[in-house]
Amino acid sequence: MNREVDGRHTAYRAVIAGTGSYAPAKLLTNDDLSKMVETSDEWITTRTGIKQRHITNDDETTATLAIEAAKIALDDAGIQGKDIDMIILATITPEMVFPSTASFVQKELKAKHAWVFDLAAACSGFIYGMAVAQQFIESGRYKNCLLIGAETLSKITNYKDRTSCILFGDGAGAVVLKRTEDGERGVIYSTMRADGNSWEALNCQAYGSKYPAWKELDDPSKIYMEIHGREVYQQAVRKIVTTITMCLKKCGLTLDDVKMVVSHQMNARIIESAAKRLKLPGDKIFVNIHEYGNTSAASVPIAFDDCRKQGKIKKGDIVILVAFGAGLTWGANVIQL
Repeated sequence: MNREVDGRHTAYRAVIAGTGSYAPAKLLTNDDLSKMVETSDEWITTRTGIKQRHITNDDETTATLAIEAAKIALDDAGIQGKDIDMIILATITPEMVFPSTASFVQKELKAKHAWVFDLAAACSGFIYGMAVAQQFIESGRYKNCLLIGAETLSKITNYKDRTSCILFGDGAGAVVLKRTEDGERGVIYSTMRADGNSWEALNCQAYGSKYPAWKELDDPSKIYMEIHGREVYQQAVRKIVTTITMCLKKCGLTLDDVKMVVSHQMNARIIESAAKRLKLPGDKIFVNIHEYGNTSAASVPIAFDDCRKQGKIKKGDIVILVAFGAGLTWGANVIQL
C-alpha cells in the first residue's frame, strides 16, 4: 500500500519552526556490553557503527523523554504549549497500554487546546507523523502541530541476545510544524508504504491481545524485540534507495538539489550501502548512530535536530528524511527549510 502527500500546490505549507532532542545521561558503551554478552567494541563498531547508547534510569520513561524534547522544540519555535493544536507522538514503547503517551505530554506542556494521539509505525513513525501533520496544516485546519518521536527501547531489549542488544538505545526528538503561506518553504512531499507480509522480520509479540498478560508464554523471550538481521539489512537498503529515488522524481529534483539526507539510524552499514547505491556524497548523508544507537521512532528527529544545530543545514536547504522499520513500514519526507 502506498500513500503520497504532495504539498507543492496547496495554499498552505507546514514549515518546521523549531526542533529539539533529549537523551538520558546514562550511557551503555560497547565495552559495557562486552561484560554482559560475548562481543567486543571492535565487533560492534565494525558491523553497526555504534559506539554507545543512552539508557533510561528507573525514573525515566518514554513520556519524560518526550516532554523534555518537546520543551526544547517549543522554545526553539518561540511558542508555548497553549499555542499547540495537535500533538502526535510516534512510539512503540508507550508509557502504558492506555492512555496515550501523548496525553501525558499534553498535560505537562499545558497544551489544553491540543488533541493528541500516539502513532505506532516503529522506526518509520516520525516520517508517518510528519505526513499526518502536513495534511492537517495544509488543509487550513490547524496552525501549530507538535510532532515527537520517543522511545525507551531498553525496556524491551533482551540483554542476553548479543545480536539485538548491541543495537538499541533510548531518546526523543521533536519538531514544531507551523502553518505558512510561504510557498517556497515547508514539507514539499511525503510518501509512506507498508508490507505486513514481512512482519516477522522485526517484532515484539507480548503482551498484546495475541499473548495476553494472564496467559503463560510458550516462549518467555516474546516479551523482547526480535530482529532477523540479514532480511532487515537487505530490505532496508533496497527500500531506502527506491524511496529516495522516487522522491527525487516526484519532486523534479536531483541529488545536486538536496543539501542533506537524514536517515533513520538503524545501522551505519545499511546507511553507507544505500548511499553508495544512490551515489550520494558522504557530506550529504548525516550519521550520528555512533552516539545514540538505534532509537526507532526517535532516531530521525534526534538526527535532524543534531544536523540542524551543528549548522549542516539552514533555511532554504532541501532535506530528505527517510526511514525503514517494523511492519514492515518505510517512507520519506522532502522538506525545504
